[in-house]
Amino acid sequence: MIALVGIIVHDGDAVEKVNSVLHDHRDFVAGRMGLPMRDKGLNMISVALDADAGKINALTGKLGSIQGVKAKALYSGE
Repeated sequence: MIALVGIIVHDGDAVEKVNSVLHDHRDFVAGRMGLPMRDKGLNMISVALDADAGKINALTGKLGSIQGVKAKALYSGE
């Protein structure tokens, strides 16, 4: 399944944790783009994934459990 995960990091101290979680799931990451929005005090990251729904949900759940981070997945429907 293909999915796009949107991540918003409101807490700069959480960036290292987010990167660690993404690194742990690197086998499923097809691409990644980060947009620092310093004037807004946040970072936005989009991650394209190719994995089964369980792995995508696990990744999104781990990211969302980090203090100062929101994450949502959009699925291709395949």
